[in-house]
Amino acid sequence: MSEFNLDDCPRIRRGFRLQWEPVQNCDVLLYPEGMIQLNESAAHILKLVDGQRSIAQIIAQLQEQFPDVQGLDEDVLTFMGVAYAQFWLESC
Repeated sequence: MSEFNLDDCPRIRRGFRLQWEPVQNCDVLLYPEGMIQLNESAAHILKLVDGQRSIAQIIAQLQEQFPDVQGLDEDVLTFMGVAYAQFWLESC
């Protein structure tokens, strides 16, 4: 999915699960065939993906948490584009 709307409410795709992995010392996205290690930024974004918040709401909440980060909205949109393209996310 290369196009999405700020009003879209993404959710983690069925069969995927976000969790902290102590052995990896990071949050990971688990799926039947494997695991994706996430950096801190990706984990912060995915923790807000619940199928109820819109992309705009996710961006707003992250901007409240990290007010000094310039270009945060663009970073979130870039990540969302990758996450949809990799089929980690789906729209509700």
